[in-house]
Amino acid sequence: MSRNRFLEAFWGLSADEARSFQLPGAKPHYLPDRPVRTQHVALDLVLDIPNCQVAGTCSIDLLPVQDGVDRLELDAVAMQIQGVRVGKTAQKFEYDGEKLAITLAQPTQRNHLFKLVIDYQLDRPQRGIYFVQPTADYPNKNVQVWTQGEDEDSRFWFPCFDFPGQLCTSEMQVQVPSGLLVLSNGELINQTTKGKTTTYHWHQKQPHPVYLFTLAVGDFAEIKDEWRGRPVSYYTAQNRASEAQRTMGKTPAMMDFLSEKFDYDYPYSKYGQACMEDFIFGGMENTSMTLLTDRCLLDERAASDNRNSEALVVHELAHQWFGDLLVIKHWSHAWLKEGMATYSETLWTEHEYGSEEAAYYRLGDQRAYLGEDRRRYRRPMVTHVYREPIELYDCHTYEKGGCVYHMLHQELGDDLFWKSIQTFVKNHAFGAIETIDLLRAIEQTTGRNLLFLFDQYVFRGGHPDFKVAYSWDGENNIAKLTVIQTQAKEGDLETLFNLKIPVAFATLSYEAASPAPKSKKSKKASAPAPKVTFKTVKLAIHDREQTFYFPLEQKPDFVSFDPGNHWLKTVELDYPLPELKAQLQFDPDPIARVFAAKAIAQKGTLEALNALAQSLTRDRFWGVRAEVADHLATIGLDGVLAALKPGLKDSDPRVRRSVIQAIASLKTEAAYSVLEPIAKKGDASYSTESAALAAIGSIASAQPALADRAITLLKSALKKRSGWNEVVRSGAISGLSALKTSAAALELILETSQPGIPQALRLAAIRALGAVANGQEAPAVDRVLNGLQTYARESFFLTQVAVVAALGQMETTKAIGILQGLASQSPDGRVRRMAEEAVKRVQHNAGSDRALDQVRQELDQLKKDNQTLRSRLEDLEAKSKPQPAS
Repeated sequence: MSRNRFLEAFWGLSADEARSFQLPGAKPHYLPDRPVRTQHVALDLVLDIPNCQVAGTCSIDLLPVQDGVDRLELDAVAMQIQGVRVGKTAQKFEYDGEKLAITLAQPTQRNHLFKLVIDYQLDRPQRGIYFVQPTADYPNKNVQVWTQGEDEDSRFWFPCFDFPGQLCTSEMQVQVPSGLLVLSNGELINQTTKGKTTTYHWHQKQPHPVYLFTLAVGDFAEIKDEWRGRPVSYYTAQNRASEAQRTMGKTPAMMDFLSEKFDYDYPYSKYGQACMEDFIFGGMENTSMTLLTDRCLLDERAASDNRNSEALVVHELAHQWFGDLLVIKHWSHAWLKEGMATYSETLWTEHEYGSEEAAYYRLGDQRAYLGEDRRRYRRPMVTHVYREPIELYDCHTYEKGGCVYHMLHQELGDDLFWKSIQTFVKNHAFGAIETIDLLRAIEQTTGRNLLFLFDQYVFRGGHPDFKVAYSWDGENNIAKLTVIQTQAKEGDLETLFNLKIPVAFATLSYEAASPAPKSKKSKKASAPAPKVTFKTVKLAIHDREQTFYFPLEQKPDFVSFDPGNHWLKTVELDYPLPELKAQLQFDPDPIARVFAAKAIAQKGTLEALNALAQSLTRDRFWGVRAEVADHLATIGLDGVLAALKPGLKDSDPRVRRSVIQAIASLKTEAAYSVLEPIAKKGDASYSTESAALAAIGSIASAQPALADRAITLLKSALKKRSGWNEVVRSGAISGLSALKTSAAALELILETSQPGIPQALRLAAIRALGAVANGQEAPAVDRVLNGLQTYARESFFLTQVAVVAALGQMETTKAIGILQGLASQSPDGRVRRMAEEAVKRVQHNAGSDRALDQVRQELDQLKKDNQTLRSRLEDLEAKSKPQPAS
């Protein structure tokens, strides 16, 4: 399953106020006893789509492992149970709306199979199965029905033993109005039409858990592909068919890639992907039939700089092995599947786009986890203490899980890592897995015991935070490296990490170096690139502070701590500026160059600014150039804007976007003048154009004289610039939300938040209401609260998420009541948790000391004054330096 990534933007408190993962009501969860084993589940369903109703029969073949069992308890939520029988014999049952307790007329006999049949109905179900239809506000919606079982939502659409570790085969017969197509797991056995209805019969022959049962209904366009003779199909609404091949067309190549990596051919007879409206996740890896959000479908312009959809496709495909072929025994081990699916995104990126792209993609995963750890909570990756399993589907499970797989990869080496993974897959195919099974597969294959790594990264929370200081003793030719684990308190062994991390000392040689390639802007070749030679040693890091001494033949030109950035950590570099500049220019590892850029920016000098300015235009990798732009903006010198401007002409839109955001952070009239033409004219990239519009409002918020001008531009963009997923117009909304004292900006956002506005744009507007309200007068704040209270009553998951995001930004305790209502009444566990976390944010925001706010404003002004003085001082120092003889 892939999450909606934008949810990460709405995390809780600051690092100082981060709180426990375990909320009130959390408790240990264990698998239930299994006196009978599910062998097969058959569903016979009739869908009444206009009335959102289901008439169903669920038949379950059960194999007892005990004699004398006379009571069974199934999960079945909000159903009308009409009868239960075994053969022709009715069975007594009790039903409380959540559990179906059945008293068997004939107690079980060990190993004697019997069939339990349950007749039931659903009326407007709130979870599990979803009906999408045209409404008064959205008359052009397509008629669709789709299911979502993970975590424990299958119990909302059929009676079952709803936990992940029990596997069974399945079949599904579904009657729908003719003209609609039904998709499900496995193979289509039969399709019959009678009158105005058609019944589809699907059969999944390999065992799988009930949370992976699926049903998708719609008037689909089918785009047919194939992999080694097996059908591969892409399904979209008829009006989106042209986007399907562009978005999902690499699937067969991905199947080749993953089959080779796992040394296990794709295990099912077909693979389908259907893009559904209003889907509540990014994607869901139902066995052989993945469902995706239709927001992943790309038009030609979006595809130019958007690889998120490609990552989503490979993520869900990887689950067909890790998650579907190998099924987690308990939700607490979800990282095994989600971590590998996330790591597969990195592996595919390297395969398709190269090692630098993969390294930078992995850095993004690291940062996602580190952000959650810093701003939301810290937890062990494997824990069975929670309120609902969905709470485990976070950055600790996904991104940290992917990083742990990568650390295993680096610790074992490529050959042994893949042999271990392949052993793991073959040992447990069509079976249930726990974390210990991966450790055992590694030991079986390699003889290595990696419990030390699991104990530190998996079974407890956190990661090391390193501060690394380097100096050179020229008299004795000794390099000195001091490493401090800043996360650890003196004498606290629980927070220390015990790792062996490499450090590389680099020397540059120009004698045998090849000429550097010609610059795009010049016909002449640039200066020859030096040859980089590394001497690498491993540091045994186990104390809070350790100092290492290395005798070397000559002074290194730069030092790389953890070259390749393979270990999950944070690192602060305390190196001299010359070594940092050399690393930024010559280190072959793009992430080392990123870290060097950050350390250089922290020097804050004119020399540092010039080094970053050079890197912005010369570094070969777009990710480094984008990061350099971010760091340039943090230097408090007047030359920053001039240094950033060349980046606006970068060939890569992702760099241009980063430069725009960096310039916006300067909040000056000059910055506005630079970005206004881009905001007016637009950009080849949706996202870059969106960033320019957001920047206009951000700068105008600090320059009141520009506010009316900015609003006029943003209002025009709202009227005229509709496009893919409303990315551009959402940028205009973001710009308006920064103008917190503007009644006109608030009015535009309120208008855009109304039902009937294109959904993606409306959601952006709802989220923006919380930010823009904070500068408004009391009556206007009440208008915002009234609107959000109305929107909170809507049932659509993403609307509720947007409302929580808006309320969580507000500085009035009046927001708390609405949040508490969502926390207690929303049917979605993610919304409930987010609402509870948002209550804490609002309490913090509303209780902030206004006098402290005033002090902060005065400090900001002092910083601006200091920036001017420092710029003048740097200029004077530069002029006073002796000039070289001509």
